[in-house]
Parts: sequence; structure tokens; C-alpha cells
Amino acid sequence: MSNIDGHTILIGLMAYPIRHSMSPTMHNAAFEKLNLNYAYLAFDIDSDRLAAGVNAIRTLDMRGINVSMPNKQKIIPYLDHLDISAELNQAVNTVVNDHGVLTGYTTDGIGFVTDLRKKGHDVKGKRMVVTGAGGAGTPIAIQSAIDGLAEVKIFNNADGHFANAQRNAKIINERTDCKAQVYDLADQDAFKQAIAEADIYCDATGVGMKPLENESLINDPSWFKPDLVVFDTVYSPRETKLMRIAKQAGVKHVYNGLGMMIEQGAASFKLWTGQDMPIDVVEQQIAAKDAHANENN
Repeated sequence: MSNIDGHTILIGLMAYPIRHSMSPTMHNAAFEKLNLNYAYLAFDIDSDRLAAGVNAIRTLDMRGINVSMPNKQKIIPYLDHLDISAELNQAVNTVVNDHGVLTGYTTDGIGFVTDLRKKGHDVKGKRMVVTGAGGAGTPIAIQSAIDGLAEVKIFNNADGHFANAQRNAKIINERTDCKAQVYDLADQDAFKQAIAEADIYCDATGVGMKPLENESLINDPSWFKPDLVVFDTVYSPRETKLMRIAKQAGVKHVYNGLGMMIEQGAASFKLWTGQDMPIDVVEQQIAAKDAHANENN
């Protein structure tokens, strides 16, 4: 960051809440390692200020932004173009600014599948339960189906995202070989049975993240079996209530969303800079920051 000058290119993250984000640490470490004259900052932008935030991208000639909750779908009307993945998912987590022309992409699904694969779990041929059908749950379900998932059961509250869950299942059933079904999350019997039959459970909601850090969609350890893969897309805190309950049940493979965040960030980094993110450097930087935070607690 000491190299910031009159030629530095700005990239940002627009979401709310967002001060917990590791993305600035990750991207700025990568910029420094590759000697790229970029700077990455986080901005607390909720839905009410999203239009002004998008205008700022053009006004400031930012190279682009990442987008997170609650803006992944709400930003779409403000963009000029969507790539095929963003169009299919109807969700955006990355925006590239080409001199005032804004194109939306989604890299979340790629981040999820890549992270699981690196941890030794290929989605191909597996059965998965996903809770949530918003900006994270949508690309996770669709990308996993594209990559060979055999079955996905999507659970969502009967709210504004339920229709999106139904849309996601329709796309998966029509355009992939994966079988998709949608359920109301209030149907706890169906939810429990789906977990019992699944190979992978992914919570793609914000439950477990502040201010819901003391909550979990599953509170009974008996729902889990030891060989289930439990994946929580939340990464702050590093261990959510869901993860603690799964470990209490003896689940062997329990993960937070940090690896997914790094992998989707690497895909965004490539879109902005044309270069591969040095992931080893990023992982070291995050580990060092975690260690420092633990020392101060």
C-alpha cells in the first residue's frame, strides 16, 4: 500500500455489513506480490445506497467491485451487461468497469466447487442439500449441477427468495443432468430426511454471521452423520454455531466459507487484472491476520 500514487487503480467491495470482510487483505496482498498498482477498499453500501454506489464506479473510473449481501441480485438493473454465468444465476458478485461500461459476473459457484475439490470432495455424482436461494445459494446450486452433481434439494423460507429457489430448480432440471427439488424450510421433517440422505450440506444463508452469530438452521446434532460434508458459506466468525453442532455430532468434514471466498476472489482478480492470484501469499496473509486478531482477544 506504500506504493499508492496518482496512477493507482481503485477496486472495491460493496455490501452491508462488510467491515468483517477479508477481501481487502486478500486482494491487496496479491497486488503487492505481483507489483500491481491497484488498491482494494471495503464500502458499507446497503440496498438504499446501491444506485449511488454504482454511479461512483463510473464517476471514479474504478476498475470494478465485488458485491455481497444484500446487493448480489439488486445490482443487476444498474449494470450494462451480464456474462452468461451471471445471467443464468441472476446474481452478480463481480463487476468489471471498462471505461464506463459495467459488466456483471458471478464467481461464487466456481469458488465453492473449486474449494471443495481442493479439500478432496468432488461434487460429481453427489447428493447435496442447500439452504438459501439468494446471491450465494443460487450460484452454488447451479454451478454444482453444471459440474456433475446428481441431486440437489433446495430449502428456503416461504419469502421473496422462494420463487427464486423454484426458478433455480427449473434451470437445473432443464439445462443439466442434475435432479433439483425445492422445499419450504418450515417443513422440518423433509429437511431432516434430506440431510440424512445427502452427501453434502451447504448453508448458503447469512445465519451464523453477525448479528445472527448465535443462531443455526440445525440445532440437533442427531441430524448429522459422520461422513456428511458440512459447508457453511459464512467465514466470519471462522466457526459458526452450525459448525460447532456438526463437530459435536462427529462430522469429519466441516468447513467455513473462507476457502470459497479465496477461490471466488481469485476468479474476480483474474477478471480485473488478467493475472492469476498468488493464492499461497493470500492464505499466508490471512493466517497472519487471524493470528494477530487472536493475540489481541
